[in-house]
Amino acid sequence: MQKSIITLCVIALISACTPPQYIAQKSLQTGITTTQKVAKRPKNIILMIGDGMGLAQVTGGLYANNNKLNLEQFTTIGLHKNYPDDDEDGLITDSAAGATSFACGVKTYNAAIGVGVDSLPRTTILELAERNGLATGLVATCNIQHATPASFIAHCKNRALFEDIALDFLKTDVDLFIGGGKKPFDDRKDGRNLLDEFKKKGYYINDWTQADLDTLTLPTNQNVGFLTANLQPLMATQGRTYLPIASEKACNFLEKRSKKGFFAMIEGSQIDWGGHAGDTDYIIGEMLDFDKAIGKVLDFAKRDGNTLVIVTADHETGGFSILKGSKMGKIIGGFGDPYNEKTKSRYHTGVMIPVYAFGPGAEAFGGIYENTAIFDKMKALFGF
Repeated sequence: MQKSIITLCVIALISACTPPQYIAQKSLQTGITTTQKVAKRPKNIILMIGDGMGLAQVTGGLYANNNKLNLEQFTTIGLHKNYPDDDEDGLITDSAAGATSFACGVKTYNAAIGVGVDSLPRTTILELAERNGLATGLVATCNIQHATPASFIAHCKNRALFEDIALDFLKTDVDLFIGGGKKPFDDRKDGRNLLDEFKKKGYYINDWTQADLDTLTLPTNQNVGFLTANLQPLMATQGRTYLPIASEKACNFLEKRSKKGFFAMIEGSQIDWGGHAGDTDYIIGEMLDFDKAIGKVLDFAKRDGNTLVIVTADHETGGFSILKGSKMGKIIGGFGDPYNEKTKSRYHTGVMIPVYAFGPGAEAFGGIYENTAIFDKMKALFGF
């Protein structure tokens, strides 16, 4: 009896001396929601996805930019395992399955948007945020119905069904979306004009033909949709500049939309397209544009003090590498994934992907874990 009492006292002493953030980290790394005290939960979570951004893409951007990136400000770094649940493609995920893992916490088949392997809908972190009274937002440099942003707001068996995905936007009350993709909203086979339907719901809708996002003041008393292109936006090297601006505006806008906090997903979409094209300059241009957006978000997070910023990628594209002869400011890139004559493209690879975290709860993102754990960690940190 006396021995049992001593043992209990020792356990209690160890528990009392264990920092609460460490207790939270241990449970979060298993993906299990904890009820124990957390040192400080984030009020806001911003998940930034550099599509196709592996470690070599980060390295290329770093050295092309004279050995400096905003990403270097992150002190918590982990790795996620990004394979899908797809017998045909094995270890190689696509953006839809990868983003669905982040958004819903499930492994699924390639091309799946917010659904499991059974093609049935799974609840997304954005939907959970809405249900809990948080503001929500999506920003991307692709069409907003594309695989990554779609996986957070839609439920569709195939990523190619842009018009079906567009319909799912109307089923939510997402506070803000900024990206390309005007056509799937207002030039549809069914004849519906979804932009008019958004306006009837009370949304403020605008686009690049009517306003300059750089100088536009977003009305915080309305939900907002801003379209940056009819389908796919320009490359950064062709003059597209809106991602850093939109990222900053999204943070400031969403902060005012709910006292409870917000969730936002911001995607640098075209790093992936540079990898598919086997174009080093394309990759570097998009990587540096994405890093500028990261800088804007970090500025907000530092000023706010209650915001967790997570930066990662769904997969790596092209087997990109930095070759002999590369110098600071001049990158010679190579590609390990062979060029496919049929698709006129290179494809994704199966390497693990880095995860960078900054702010309250960042410690939970160190280590090696499944890509689905990113959902579990966000959900637990929000306290859902």
